[in-house]
Amino acid sequence: MSADTDAADRSSLLLVDDDAAFCRVLTRALERRGFAVTSAHSSIAAQQAAGADPPEYAVVDLNLAGDSGLLLIPGLLALEPATRILVLTGYASIATAVEAIKLGAVNYLPKPADADQIVAALAATGGAAGAAINQRPLSVNRLEWEHIQRVLRDNDGNISATARQLGMHRRTLQRKLAKRPVRT
Repeated sequence: MSADTDAADRSSLLLVDDDAAFCRVLTRALERRGFAVTSAHSSIAAQQAAGADPPEYAVVDLNLAGDSGLLLIPGLLALEPATRILVLTGYASIATAVEAIKLGAVNYLPKPADADQIVAALAATGGAAGAAINQRPLSVNRLEWEHIQRVLRDNDGNISATARQLGMHRRTLQRKLAKRPVRT
């Protein structure tokens, strides 16, 4: 079999992440698992790549250097409704997970996630009814983080409007947003 035929048989995957080093490592790992990977480091580059060749699969980072990866989901699905989209993020929250699924993503994974977890999440066709229930409730700090993320999403990412709605100073909100999310 020639290299051209082998490449044609591979499933196309668009990897969108603003971290170039992470993209290189994940691209190699996904290529070893049978995907023909195209990577993009911004929303604009992702839209151009998808427009030229709509992918069968897409792995989209939630935070793309200030842009939301969620904004890419409707455009990817408009180009190819069968595209299976996974949102991958280092800033996981319940609000963004729900929003990603509502917009049409098939799954949502927090970073760090390895290539096997990503492939499994892309292949999953249903929920896991037997998923373990966390017996420990979320901490107050985590609940605050989730609430801030929900209000920020409702205000389309506008920090000033979010701060006003939360009744806090804009700089205080910016400091809270600059921190990594609190563990559960």
